[in-house]
This record gives sequence, structure tokens and C-alpha cells, in this order.
Amino acid sequence: MARLPYDKWQFISPTSFFILYENQARLIMKVILVNIKELVQVEEEARAWVAGKEMNELKVLHDAFLVINDDQIENFGLMQDFDETAVDGADMMMEIDCTGKIVMPGYCDSHTHLVFATSREQEFVDRINGLSYEEIARRGGGILNSAKRLEQASEDELYLSAMARLDEIKQLGTTAVEIKSGYGLSVKSELKMLRVIQRLKETSPLTIKSTFLGAHAMPVEYKNKRQKYIQLIIQEMLPEISQQGLADYMDVFCDRGFFSVSETAQLLEAAWKYDLQPKIHANELGLTGGVQVGVQYQALSVDHLEHVGEAEIEALLGSKTMPTVLPGAAFFLSLPLSPVRKMMNAGLPIALASDFNPGSSPSGNMNFIQSLACINYKMTPEEAINACTLNSAYAMGIEKSCGSICRGKLANLFITKVLPGYAAIPYFYGSNPVETVIINGEIY
Repeated sequence: MARLPYDKWQFISPTSFFILYENQARLIMKVILVNIKELVQVEEEARAWVAGKEMNELKVLHDAFLVINDDQIENFGLMQDFDETAVDGADMMMEIDCTGKIVMPGYCDSHTHLVFATSREQEFVDRINGLSYEEIARRGGGILNSAKRLEQASEDELYLSAMARLDEIKQLGTTAVEIKSGYGLSVKSELKMLRVIQRLKETSPLTIKSTFLGAHAMPVEYKNKRQKYIQLIIQEMLPEISQQGLADYMDVFCDRGFFSVSETAQLLEAAWKYDLQPKIHANELGLTGGVQVGVQYQALSVDHLEHVGEAEIEALLGSKTMPTVLPGAAFFLSLPLSPVRKMMNAGLPIALASDFNPGSSPSGNMNFIQSLACINYKMTPEEAINACTLNSAYAMGIEKSCGSICRGKLANLFITKVLPGYAAIPYFYGSNPVETVIINGEIY
């Protein structure tokens, strides 16, 4: 069996190696990570999520190894237990020395809007000068501004800019991402967005989930005929999206100034008729009932949650809905902070996501999201890692294949630069600790 030193083949994927050096089919190549300082988030048996006090528990192996076979994690353990039988059955082996480095499952970013036409830095300046997010929206800015710009952009333009953003977050350790539509707000433009997301699914190595968010805002022309727009979503958008298979989930912005609880219920009932499980924008701007209606309609997640009271916690307890907090949006808009400690003390799980979008969170850096979670929300590094990996994988419906180091799961992980320990990731805020990313067994 040939053995390849990592320093020679660092940027050659297993598939490319087969083509360049063997020109044969059906070669079995294994990638072995050895001398791992900390192998983080390991599981002997896959779990759906962790909640309450378990959020602060994180299984870590010190001085460890990990074996990748094709696109899956085949084995892991302590270096003292490693021997050559780990590579039995392989025609080729690539060995990566991880001395002084940390290996973690790739981040699962369960809430983004990263398909958009242009940035909105003028609104950033407007907020500095005293305007609120809601005031900007009432003046035709915000979501409506993005919708106008997106209508003018071609699918190719949207695809190329979104692919660049995917490449950026990949370099920061994200290996799975959910992408929403919602900057279309018309049949034509919503379908255009969803087709772009479908194209990204087909061409990007990242695991991608697509969410239809036609109910992101009320278009200006429907301001005084809200039911007519809701019927447009139900009678025209949903059937076409279902027929073309363009979405995995459906979202509604249920909040003050956007869609009411009764309107949200009407939309979610229609979504289930097309087998689209809900994901809800809830309680960003007030205690507006978004959490309760999300739980009532079995939403996979309710996201934002800047405003959470006892009624919201009670509704979530015992449900299968993941509370998802978006620290980037609260940071960028100076919103109240979600009461994550109160929620975890009550026994709830927490997921974290970036909310990468041009208006309220123009960053997909999940390392920085961890920093915000620790600094602003007083989450421990263990809680933040659980929230960015296993729990956020559940929040996008991929917990069986992603979110932890577990035999049989996809080999979606990253290797850090030399670090003192995993707590250094949120500690060194603003920096990128990631040196190498592996997605589906391919090395980037």
C-alpha cells in the first residue's frame, strides 16, 4: 500500500489523486488524521440534539486519530490504540499530522439569506444616524430594497455572487448551510431565487438546504390587500415550487410589522399540504406569538428569539422545535439579547446560526458567532460548540449525517491552526482559526 505524506498532497482531493496518478476506477483511499491535539464533539452513537445542562457537556479525545473512508468517518480513537489495521482494505492512504491542532465537525449554519443582489451599507449608515430597522423598512428599505435589486439581477449574477459567499464561509469552517429565498416577493423572482439555490446545491460541495420564504415581507403593491398576497403564495408560488422540487422547508416572518399569527397559521397550514415543514422567523421585534404558532405547526426551528418569556419557554418544552438564536443580527442591529441562560436552565436546547444577509447580519463567520455567544450571551465554549454543530444540524434536518464526529456520518470537519485548546476559537474573536476543511472526504 502506498502512503502519501500530507505536506506533498495538501491541496489534492482524493478524487483528483485517483485521476492524476492511477487513472483507474474503484481505488479505495483512506485519509488518516493523526496526533490530533483535541478531537471535539465525538459520539459513539448519534444523538438528535443536546439540551439543558447537557449543553455544557462536550466529549473530547486528546491525542487522537480519525480515519476517513471515501466520504464518511470510519473510525476514531486515541493514538495509543492506533495501528495499521486502521487502513485495512485501502489501496492508498493520505496521512495528515495534526500535532498541536484541533479537529471539529464542520459548522452547520441553519439560517442564512446569502443569495442576494447587492449589499445595503447605506442602511447601515442610516442606523448609525438614528433610524431603526423598522423605520428603514417603512421607508421602502430593508427587505423591500433587496427585493427591488434582486428583481433586476440575472440568475447567473446571483449564482456567482452566492457561490463566492459559500466559498468564504467554507474557508471559515462551515460545511453545511440553509439558504432562504425571500428577496423575490413575486412568483417570478421567488422562483428565480430558488433555482439559484438549487444550482448551488448541485455545484457546491457544502450540504445545502433550501427554504422558501415568500412571506418575508408584504410587497408595497399589496400593502392594503394583504390576503391577496397570501393567496398568491398559497395558490401560485407553493404549487409551482412543489412541482419543481425547489424547497425543503417553508419560512414565515411572523413578527410585528410583518405577518400576524393568524396569517402565519394560514400559510403554514398550506405549507404542510405540500410537505414543506415550517421554519419560523419569530419574536425578533416583540412577544408576537411566533414561537407558539411555530410549535403548533411543528416547525423544525423558530429563529431569532430576541424576545422570549415564560409562555414561549413553556410552548417549546416537550416540542420537537429547535430554538435558534442569531447573535449576528442582535449585534448588528443592537437588539435585545435572547435569554439563552434562562432557556437552557429550563431544559431547552439552543442552536446558533449566522443569519448571513445584506441588511441585518452581513457575515457568515460562525467562529465570530461563537465569540458573540460567549461574550454577549455568557454561553460557555462547550455550549456554543454544541449550538453551532449538533443542535444547528438538527435545526436544518441533517443531524443523522452531520454535526458531530460519529462513525458513519459524513466526513465534514475542519482542522485548526495550532491552538492551545478549543476555547481559543471564541477567545480569538475576529480571526480565522481554520487551516484545512474536509467536506465529504474531500480536502480543501
